[in-house]
Amino acid sequence: MLKKMMMICGLAFVLTPLNIAAQQASKPPAACSDTEYRQLDFWVGVWDLQWDGQDGATATGTNIITRSPFGDCVITENFDGAPSMQFKGMSVSTYQKQTKKWRQTWVDDQGGYFALSGGPNADGTFALVNTRLGDKGPHLRMIWTDIKQDSLTWRWQGKQAAKDEWQDRWVIRYQRKP
Repeated sequence: MLKKMMMICGLAFVLTPLNIAAQQASKPPAACSDTEYRQLDFWVGVWDLQWDGQDGATATGTNIITRSPFGDCVITENFDGAPSMQFKGMSVSTYQKQTKKWRQTWVDDQGGYFALSGGPNADGTFALVNTRLGDKGPHLRMIWTDIKQDSLTWRWQGKQAAKDEWQDRWVIRYQRKP
C-alpha cells in the first residue's frame, strides 16, 4: 500500500508541472499585451516640469505618470503646477483597439474637461486631438515632441479653423526625476 501511495505521489509530482505548462500555453494573452499598448510608455515616470511663466520667469511643477492596476491597460497622469501656479489635473489614457487610436480624458481643478484621441505620428511625435463639441469650437491638441529617454517637450496647441497652422499655447519641458 505504501509503495502504491509513493508511486501515485511521484506520478503527480511529475505530471503537475506538465499540467501547469499546458494550462499556461492554452491561456489567451493578457487583454492589453499588444505592442500598441506600449506606445505611450515613453511618458510613464516622475517628471520635473519647466515652462515660461507669464512674468517671463521659468515656472515649475511636477507630473507623475503611472501604469494603473487595470490589467496594465490604463496610463494615469497626475499634474501639479505648484509651486508656480495653483493648477492640478489628471488624465487617464488607454489604447482603443477597435479604432486603433489612443483615447485620453483630462479633468482639472478649474473645471476643465477634454476628451482627446490620436497616437504616434510618422515623424516620431505623439499627438492627441481634442474632440470638438461643435463646428464653432477651436481646434485643440497636445503633442509630445523631442522624445528622449529622460526628457521630452509637451505642447498644448490650438487653431481657429482646420486649414490654419497649429500655434503653441503652452509648452512644457519635461525632465525625468532621477
